[in-house]
Amino acid sequence: MKWIRERDALIAQTLAFVQSVAGKKDDFRQPDTAAAAPVLATESVSVRATTVTLEQAQADPPPQINPPAPQPLLTPAPRMGSDFRSEMQTRIANFRKHQERFEREREEYCVATLTKLRAAIRDIDASPTARK
Repeated sequence: MKWIRERDALIAQTLAFVQSVAGKKDDFRQPDTAAAAPVLATESVSVRATTVTLEQAQADPPPQINPPAPQPLLTPAPRMGSDFRSEMQTRIANFRKHQERFEREREEYCVATLTKLRAAIRDIDASPTARK
């Protein structure tokens, strides 16, 4: 199931991004080594409110915070042309078989209906009350 691998790769990319923003890289797992159902951990952060006066702000410039280097994103392998082509050929063949079955069933129904109609017409012609 390709969509499961794509989902796991997307989860891994998202976790890598979140961890790169948070600066925590030690808990990152690759999608291949991850469990079947990944467990997402939450982290609580406490924020302390402070008041800064204008003199303090001018005297102490805020420290320069360098963001961590971005992690390369994990992208799923590109689809091979032959894989896509064979999948499309299989779908087209299945569609044609399906349509041929419908056409065969319609023909059988038409033949059965016409046979019943012809039999009913013959019965009407053979009955003596129809001649009057």
